[in-house]
Amino acid sequence: MQMKRTLSPQIHKLFVAYKPTGVSSNQFLGQLKRRYKIKKAGYSGTLDPFAKGVLIVALGNMTRLFRFLKKTPKTYRATLWLGAHSATLDTEQITRIDALEELPLHQLKNALRSLEGTLTYTPPDFSAKKINGKRAYALAREGYDVQLQPVTSTVHAITLIHYCHPFVTFEATVSEGTYIRSLGALLCERLQLAGGALSALERLSEGKFRYNDEHFLNIKEYLDIPQNIFLGERDDMLLGKKLHVDQFRLHHESHYWVDLGNYLSIIKIENSAVHYVLNKVAVC
Repeated sequence: MQMKRTLSPQIHKLFVAYKPTGVSSNQFLGQLKRRYKIKKAGYSGTLDPFAKGVLIVALGNMTRLFRFLKKTPKTYRATLWLGAHSATLDTEQITRIDALEELPLHQLKNALRSLEGTLTYTPPDFSAKKINGKRAYALAREGYDVQLQPVTSTVHAITLIHYCHPFVTFEATVSEGTYIRSLGALLCERLQLAGGALSALERLSEGKFRYNDEHFLNIKEYLDIPQNIFLGERDDMLLGKKLHVDQFRLHHESHYWVDLGNYLSIIKIENSAVHYVLNKVAVC
């Protein structure tokens, strides 16, 4: 049984939580905030209520660093129910189930393999994509006509894990913004089947992030930008003083993180000038 942790409101930590199915990411975050007794917290990479799995959670000021984390590629495990018809492309709104003949294994593997590479498709109406600040799945459930634009994403690898007719379980490693329900629908198209819906969806990882009993992570090991070394006085950065490019070990144009002990800063070098992006972010 996991022990309940008691933290100070000033704690700044990063960890991977495991969201169960049946709750929204916001509802789950509320549970975590109560468990850790902290007011300021956030998550990255929304999972809708049907999906479960890895959710990156930050406490305190760590939320400011989400956009600089290495969160791709993402890996999912999904089970596709062949012959099931659903507007949500999952088991939430199944309207009909067709009895289908079992497929040859080689046909299934070839269809999965055909999905690797770059794909352009329209996301499902019942997705976590935002429209005017509201989740598409919430609008769809309220009866609104959801109009989503096509997206392009990359399937780096997709593998058959198990086939027990009519259920196909596969794992897919994909770029950010890929909709796994859409992969299930595309797989049905490649198999020339009229219906198919996910009966399970789990996110296994986001980049290097995997679930590990909510152990706190060293954020400096998960940043997706290079480290730079400040050669001047540490207090100059902590106080937000004007900086010069010759005060840094690396000079080429890029975003960098700078280690300041219990703090770190994000800077950008552009046109031989140094700009603060985030300064004095507490990391402990």
